[in-house]
Amino acid sequence: MNEVSPDWQRNPIKPGAPIIPRNEWDLPPYNRWTFQHVSEMTATAPIWRGPGPVLPLPERITEIDGIEYEMAGRRSTIREFLDSSFTDGFLVLSRGEVIAERYMNGLKPHRQHLAMSMTKSIMGSVCGILIHKGLIDTDSPVTRYLPELETTAYHGAIVQQVLDMTTGVAITGPYTKPGTHAYMLQAAAGWRPAESPDDPQTTWQLILRLTEQQRPHGTLFEYRSIESNVLGFIMERASGMPLAELISTELWAPMRAEEDAYITVDHGGFACADGGFNATLRDYARFALLHLRGGELNGKQIVPSEWIEETRRGNHDIFGESKILPKGAYHNQFWIEDSQRRALMCGGNGGQRIYIDPQNDFAAVKLSSWPDGETDRYVEALAAIRAIRDACTARWMAGREHNAVGADIAPRHS
Repeated sequence: MNEVSPDWQRNPIKPGAPIIPRNEWDLPPYNRWTFQHVSEMTATAPIWRGPGPVLPLPERITEIDGIEYEMAGRRSTIREFLDSSFTDGFLVLSRGEVIAERYMNGLKPHRQHLAMSMTKSIMGSVCGILIHKGLIDTDSPVTRYLPELETTAYHGAIVQQVLDMTTGVAITGPYTKPGTHAYMLQAAAGWRPAESPDDPQTTWQLILRLTEQQRPHGTLFEYRSIESNVLGFIMERASGMPLAELISTELWAPMRAEEDAYITVDHGGFACADGGFNATLRDYARFALLHLRGGELNGKQIVPSEWIEETRRGNHDIFGESKILPKGAYHNQFWIEDSQRRALMCGGNGGQRIYIDPQNDFAAVKLSSWPDGETDRYVEALAAIRAIRDACTARWMAGREHNAVGADIAPRHS
């Protein structure tokens, strides 16, 4: 961000400056500031890190700026990528160590940043914990947990179909078009003022309006954020706990996060399960490390390892075509890179990305505030992260070979 702040950015010495429009606070150009200050823009609920010690993240800072990658026939470096892609924070884990960590655009290590739709993967992980505890059965009807939805199009859908976004419920979009379900969700979630008194005032009220079914349940993947909120209500009903407390109890405190997280809530107090989560760069990295370690940290199994392995298998048969992930899939609220590597990915609007590759013990976190949602930005981010991954793997393999040679020629002592 430029040294001179825009006139609209909050400034303690300019109390009379223009304010950020209430119905546009999460949009460009305001997102360059608001993605780091969400609690100042809308209602939120705290997610306590618990009383325990912080999980340490060992460091072995390594030069990555000069690593090159190719995009549309053009070669660029990681330094150029970070400078040109509206980066707020960037962290790389390799073999359990932080090898790169950058804070840009005013982001601080202690400051939470909006996850946007990476929130879904956090919800999916907590749901996996509840399933392992026997509180949720993925083969059970949605209406077993939410009987109020018998009169909606969720009648006949099972929990797994909500997790995979394969229900046949008709949910209109896009979120930029007034009058669609996706557009109304922003107001229902508390992010926007409602345009009409007849619009749903809460997320639950909006879900109750989903009465049309467009296809048989389970036949096709279609990415819809409302599904994640249905999952959130199932999790609350099954556990008897609000989502913020549930995340703290089952994930954030056991994971030994460094800072509290928080999540936006609607006028009914329900957390935005599809995109309202906020945490620090390092705590997102701890979430990634947890999945690299099969759900276990310091001898404590937090997320079931079988849940993570099942998620990595994906559901490629119903995924469809994707420019970003031509061989990918979606499963349990995670994106899966492809059927071979099976890396997990969490993605969010505005350039949020967590890439988790257990095969190479590698993860990367990218927090951003893009001015647009162009598909090419997602493709380039993946290309850059894959280049870092490949370089880290090559360096590790070279180091292994060097150590092996050294061991062979080292003098032997009796």
